[in-house]
Amino acid sequence: MVSCSGHSGGGAIIRTANKSDEPAVRRCAERAYERYIAAIGRKPAPMVADFETQIEAGLIHAAFDANGLLLGFIVFLPKDNHMFLENVAVDPSAAGAGVGKALIRYCEETARREGLGSVRLYTNEKMIENLAIYPHLGFVETERRSEDGFNRVYFEKRLV
Repeated sequence: MVSCSGHSGGGAIIRTANKSDEPAVRRCAERAYERYIAAIGRKPAPMVADFETQIEAGLIHAAFDANGLLLGFIVFLPKDNHMFLENVAVDPSAAGAGVGKALIRYCEETARREGLGSVRLYTNEKMIENLAIYPHLGFVETERRSEDGFNRVYFEKRLV
């Protein structure tokens, strides 16, 4: 368990999600991504993920407030020489409190501990906010391509 104090994470406690967290994780994903359905024309991939399997595999790390309320979560796993950040979602009620930044920092710290040289991710090109946020967090756009009917923008952050 990691505690994130101050503005970064708003005092959130980050820990690996367990089976009992699955309904809250699913609700968080639905609330975080529902605003993109109209722009994309269907539910974004993170809304239909198999959270139960990801939790069983230890891939989901969730941020909670002091009362145990789930504020957001992140899904990541090592791939080759990098950490692949598959999903990061923050409940709209916690937006702007630094929860997303704290979760991404947690992913980066885990990648460093595991000796991985970078964090890679992709986002949908219709998620305009993400296209601005990731470069602000040190990620560099590496490519754009269409996959599974989604137009995706790929980013990478090298870890020093």
